[in-house]
Amino acid sequence: MTDEAGPWLVVGLGNPGREYANNRHNVGFMVADLLAARVGAKFGRHRRAVAEVAEGRLGFGGPKLVLLKPLTYMNLSGGPVAGLAQFHKIPPARVIAVHDELDIGYGQVRVKFGGGEGGHNGLRSMSKSLGTKDYVRVRFGVGRPPGRQDPADFVLSDFSAAERKELEFLVDRAADVVESVVTKGVEPTQNLYHGA
Repeated sequence: MTDEAGPWLVVGLGNPGREYANNRHNVGFMVADLLAARVGAKFGRHRRAVAEVAEGRLGFGGPKLVLLKPLTYMNLSGGPVAGLAQFHKIPPARVIAVHDELDIGYGQVRVKFGGGEGGHNGLRSMSKSLGTKDYVRVRFGVGRPPGRQDPADFVLSDFSAAERKELEFLVDRAADVVESVVTKGVEPTQNLYHGA
């Protein structure tokens, strides 16, 4: 895929504020931060959306990425996403949501196009605001909560000490998956990463 079709909007889902920074629910922000560093861009407050935005290209003359971290809370993420997609004239098929996923074991990264939201409030808000579920999801597995812990409490807690040992490597892998979707497409990325 070339850049002729325009930029890609990569949405890191999370909650703003220092108290949420290391939560499982904020892994989308972590991946967005790494992608910004890779393209040499810095996040700044956007004048048209309640969000932090960074823009850069993948490689020399490569596809343009518009990286977005909504500054609304998770369940209101859709507004800034739809606003920025409209501002940059980016169709939903070129929107990539990076989010935590309870239904995948910790450390696994999966990609899919469209489908349900699996109870994820950020995705639900995005689908509603974009008017479609037809966008790409990069799903970062956080696993199920232990015992009888409420899933909402689980995703709003920090990664465990054991998980943190691998977290940097896994965030790096998730950023690789996003880049692969942009440069190769969803299906080739699934073939590359889903077996690993």
